[in-house]
Amino acid sequence: MSLPIHDRALRDSRVRVFGIRHHGPGSARAVRRALDEFLPDVVLIEGPSDADPLVMLAASDSMAPPVALLAYVTGEPSKAAFWPFSVFSPEWQALQWAAHNGAAARFCDLPAFNLLAESDARTTREGDPLAELAAAAGYDDTERWWDSVVESDSGTHASGFEVFDAITDAMIALRETVPIDEETAHREAYMRQVLRKTLKDGAQRVAIVCGAWHAPALVGPLGPATVDARILKGMAKIKTSLTWVPWTHSRLASVSGYGAGITSPGWYHHLFTATDNTIARWLTKVARVLRAEDLPISSAHVIEAVRLADALAALRSRPLAGLSEVTEATRSVMCEGNDVLLDLVTRKLVVGEALGAVPEETPTVPLEADLRARAKTLRLKQQAGAKNLDLDLRRDIDIERSHFLHRLSILDIGWGRPADSDIQSTGTFRETWELQWKPEFSVSVIEASLWGTTVSGGAAARVVSQVKTPGITLAELIGLLECSLLANLPEALSEVLTSVKTVAALDHDVSHLMAALPPLTRTLRYGDVRGTDVSALVDVGDGLLIRICTGLPVAVTGMDDASAAEFRALVDNVHGAVMMRNDAESTARWLGAMRSVIDRDDVNGMLVGRMVRLLRDAGSITETDAAERLSRSLSIGSAATDKAGWVDGFLGGGGLVLVHDRALLDLIDSWVRELREQDFIDTLPLLRRTFGAFEAAERRAIGQAVRGGRLVESAVETDARRGRAALGVVAAILGVGA
Repeated sequence: MSLPIHDRALRDSRVRVFGIRHHGPGSARAVRRALDEFLPDVVLIEGPSDADPLVMLAASDSMAPPVALLAYVTGEPSKAAFWPFSVFSPEWQALQWAAHNGAAARFCDLPAFNLLAESDARTTREGDPLAELAAAAGYDDTERWWDSVVESDSGTHASGFEVFDAITDAMIALRETVPIDEETAHREAYMRQVLRKTLKDGAQRVAIVCGAWHAPALVGPLGPATVDARILKGMAKIKTSLTWVPWTHSRLASVSGYGAGITSPGWYHHLFTATDNTIARWLTKVARVLRAEDLPISSAHVIEAVRLADALAALRSRPLAGLSEVTEATRSVMCEGNDVLLDLVTRKLVVGEALGAVPEETPTVPLEADLRARAKTLRLKQQAGAKNLDLDLRRDIDIERSHFLHRLSILDIGWGRPADSDIQSTGTFRETWELQWKPEFSVSVIEASLWGTTVSGGAAARVVSQVKTPGITLAELIGLLECSLLANLPEALSEVLTSVKTVAALDHDVSHLMAALPPLTRTLRYGDVRGTDVSALVDVGDGLLIRICTGLPVAVTGMDDASAAEFRALVDNVHGAVMMRNDAESTARWLGAMRSVIDRDDVNGMLVGRMVRLLRDAGSITETDAAERLSRSLSIGSAATDKAGWVDGFLGGGGLVLVHDRALLDLIDSWVRELREQDFIDTLPLLRRTFGAFEAAERRAIGQAVRGGRLVESAVETDARRGRAALGVVAAILGVGA
């Protein structure tokens, strides 16, 4: 479809409008061809016009897409917008063309200070106008239509003007049936104003690279400037800052500053960069991905997949196989119908995780500059894919890496997160982190810059700020204490320590003190491993334990089952912490406190049973004493459910004691067998929970013992005569003496 001759005659010969699809390799190639034909002296590109000072950085050799323009409200970084660019983005190719051909490049869309100021009131145009064109061509998927018509048509050599004239004609027809929303009206009015100023300043040839939807608003006579001035009058403004930040292919699938997103950035990157044997090269990459998973993919698979993709394209009258064809060929030939493998290919290739880079001279906040410098010193590379990093805290560089990553965590910059290690080790000198840099961390860095100009100073300032939070609990303070130690923030450590002492002295709730002791003990342990002076924490820990032991008899009085279950977890954690310290005085104090409780009638049986078990395991009471207490608890006249609670407290967490102590097992077995029917029904859920938590081997050994077999050895009977015969055969096979 073409415009009437008289309409074309109305167009300014100095201006060419190239309506593109954001992140489209076909559009990008067409833009390059059109710019080569037109040779403009000024290129206007859709993007925030207040980013013009950053345009020159796009020509830097150290700028590697995907990257994005980031605009954020100064002082409130959480309000931000991104304008991403990939190597196959037409806008990026326009920037590169201008830089290499001596043309001026400028952004022509509404400034970010307008867009962000009105972000709450902005409306989004409903529907996709390109979907109507796709439907008219018989496609139910706009992506597939555009891929077929433009993106995959890498072999076309039609005039760039012809391609864009046809696109503009189609958009003119579409806009006659779709209302223009207020946001679009504002943006197009501003673009026309920028174009007027550019021509007034003496430009001889102006190329405009913008979304195809906006092209009709910029071709032909511009009309009076006063009309556009009225449209723009009264728009809100806000102070903003702009910079370039690295981006990733996967994030290109998200909505960006101009509402564009794609589902297959890896595929589009391949379309743009692989100019010959496109399909064969792609399927070779697929084979490489599958071979990395130890799958037997041969060259024959690749050849057959290429043939199938080409055949599907021919059947569908397409000039080149598109993503749908190569996906079907991959599923059928190389994945053998396995969608799990196809998902793997999609993640690693169709989407991909390429991470861009920006020049060091890119304007940024001081905190980000310090982060980059520290990461470089510690040899930590920002990358899009997740990678595990095992740290040996006995090495200087690894301890510094640990400090750095913990400081970033305090600042909510989630570059690293603790992970499970593949290295089998029970030592405390190892840490494992999963590292993955995500584009949104750029905003997190800007937000964190409010705390300081360096990673260390910012982390310390944030910890100190959190310490002063009204109503902060003792457990939360201990958590901050642990963070300060792990991050090696001595300036924050002293502040937290002072607050811990104050809050601990004023907190009379024993459960709060018990919740705080285990993390404090871990902190002491980490300090030993890291060579940090934690002597001041020892006094705090001792003080907490004294107050816990003093308050324990009162705290355990008159608890119901639910409260007792919660308190049992606290008892377990405190016991583990005390045993971890391996301090004779502290251990004696804690065990003595528990012994003072277990003979009382006003303490929930679940707690009594638990403390008896802990005392038995610690050698504070004898096995005989523990068995007698269990016997008494099962024989007194309390309800069957109370007795089951005592058993649950005693056995909860492990049944190995029953495997090795037949007397205890006989006691419980006899009690269960003598229960009345209703009592058995009432206690069964609790007993199932208790015994169900045991290891499978423990349950099996207990079952064998109850059936009358030997406790540890197998209950299966053996035939010595047959065994000797079998051994003789094995000896003959092995060539050894019988």
